[in-house]
Amino acid sequence: MEPDSRKSSKLAGRRILVVEDSPLIAAVLEDMLTDMGCAVVGPTGNMAFAVDLAKAEALDGAIIDLNIRGGKVYPVAEVLRDRGVPFLLASGYADWTLREDFKDRPRLTKPYTAQIVEQQLAKLLAGQ
Repeated sequence: MEPDSRKSSKLAGRRILVVEDSPLIAAVLEDMLTDMGCAVVGPTGNMAFAVDLAKAEALDGAIIDLNIRGGKVYPVAEVLRDRGVPFLLASGYADWTLREDFKDRPRLTKPYTAQIVEQQLAKLLAGQ
């Protein structure tokens, strides 16, 4: 995305939490979001730190990997849900086995492109 397009992005200035345990994917996603004009909170692949960020930070939305270091990201998702912060669940696994209370949450399937991230995030945040 060209620097001039940041100013017109629907996502400009939005604070987005990124919870991702793959350093490469986290860095690419951070770059994508920054190019869209977002302020990235994190990224982090540490569950305890992610919960702390979800509790304490002013957030407009979040993209959280479903599986963090062998565990499910539900503690983070619960905090975000309880605070009314919209989020996308991301996963590269074909099996989207989700807890019943999260089955209706929007999903972002890996691998994804900047265009897909922008579309899904804009749609998510438009519902606020």
